[in-house]
Amino acid sequence: MPPFGPIKRKDLIIYLKQCDFDGPFAGGKHQFMTRNDLTIHIPNPHQADIGRDLLTRILRQAHIEKSVWEEL
Repeated sequence: MPPFGPIKRKDLIIYLKQCDFDGPFAGGKHQFMTRNDLTIHIPNPHQADIGRDLLTRILRQAHIEKSVWEEL
């Protein structure tokens, strides 16, 4: 179960796949992942972890509640 906090990009992708997202796919400036008709952009790879604020925004776009995220 991932704690709600800083997370590595690789782990974010793994957990989003557990939520039935496909990808990541190349597109524009950022890669994206899809589930049905929902598309979310994911951050580009960099050395630092994805912080709580950005994780909050990504989960909001993905329609994933914090409680659901912590149960993965």
